[in-house]
Amino acid sequence: MVLNYKTFGTGFPVIILHGLLGSLDNWQSVAKKLAEHYQVYIVDQRNHGKSPHSSDFSYPILSADLLQFMDEHGIQQAHLIGHSMGGKTVMQFAMQHPERISKLIIVDSSSTAFEDRHSAVFKALFAADVQHATDRREVEKTLRDKLDGDETTVQFLMKGLNRDDAGTNFEWKFNARALWNNYANIAGAIEYGEPFTGPTLFIKGENSDYINPGNYIDMNELFPNNHVIEIKGAGHWVHADNPADFTAEVMKFLA
Repeated sequence: MVLNYKTFGTGFPVIILHGLLGSLDNWQSVAKKLAEHYQVYIVDQRNHGKSPHSSDFSYPILSADLLQFMDEHGIQQAHLIGHSMGGKTVMQFAMQHPERISKLIIVDSSSTAFEDRHSAVFKALFAADVQHATDRREVEKTLRDKLDGDETTVQFLMKGLNRDDAGTNFEWKFNARALWNNYANIAGAIEYGEPFTGPTLFIKGENSDYINPGNYIDMNELFPNNHVIEIKGAGHWVHADNPADFTAEVMKFLA
């Protein structure tokens, strides 16, 4: 699968993968800052952004997509950064292709399964009649009503709303139906392999529990050369909640 991407800067390659229902656009500000020292690739994973849609979706499949992307662009080795679902993708990749990674950064994600955190989000997406909406505000109102006024999530989802190619109707950039059908794979654990012994940084949001004492054992077994830092004042979207501290920690680790 040929994935959509953008690239900035020159130097040693850094590849960034977004989270569930996101896109490469969520990472442009961070990418441009890192591009002062590296060649940064931000990539739409399958069923997201402008990359192709598919009914198949699992971490081994996303890992294979990443390998194909690196091969297509002649990238023998790179620093990898993955947020949430993207974090699981790069962890899966580390289990399968450790020789292709120089340093690994996992943002508010762990290798273990997590409980259902998105049923309400998908119900809200399916309740919004985007094809017949005449104004973005109609969709936004439905999401706000269904999500009990969770403004952070509403605004995040609205970034995924576009006009179709004909410019007539609205549509989601992500393939919501395929993602929901494969949600058990998304929420599940990665497929374990030999431990990745390269330098690994876990970045946790202070107000998020995606990384917690319950998954430290697996993190330490699979990524023995790791350390964990916490970004103050940040929730799950660490890079958006506190971009200055987040980018500073990434730069320090990669330097």
